[in-house]
Amino acid sequence: MEWFSILLLIIMGLALLIVELIFIPGTTIIGLLGLIFIIVGVYFGFESYDKTTGMYILGGTLVLTTLTLYFGFKSKAWEQFSLKSSMQGKFNEGISDQLNIEDEGVATSALKPVGKAEFEGKQYEVTSIGGYLDTGIKVKVIKIDRNKIIVEPIN
Repeated sequence: MEWFSILLLIIMGLALLIVELIFIPGTTIIGLLGLIFIIVGVYFGFESYDKTTGMYILGGTLVLTTLTLYFGFKSKAWEQFSLKSSMQGKFNEGISDQLNIEDEGVATSALKPVGKAEFEGKQYEVTSIGGYLDTGIKVKVIKIDRNKIIVEPIN
């Protein structure tokens, strides 16, 4: 096998490993495929050339892989893809101060059984005990459990 083919297999394997580390975290088929390409490239190096050349190919591959991973992590290139903020708000936060049992409102979305309803001009996430309710149905609060509002339709 030619030098070019062996080198191409090893470089493609390294590229797939880098893609695995930066874009697709976890052990997926891309990382395993990259590892297989590297191993096949080194194997063909031993098969096509003598043992000494095969050892040079193996050593060069190990050094190249180590340097690539080291500089990849040191440069923190993956940080541009990572999430740096988190949501701090909570749904229905502080509802016990604003809503009471028996308050009446209107479903602003279909409740399947979870949806949105408006009470006194404010939107809340609510849960229906009666299953599916259409938009525009009048509802009444029957229970408030922490931040969960349970409603039923008003007949």
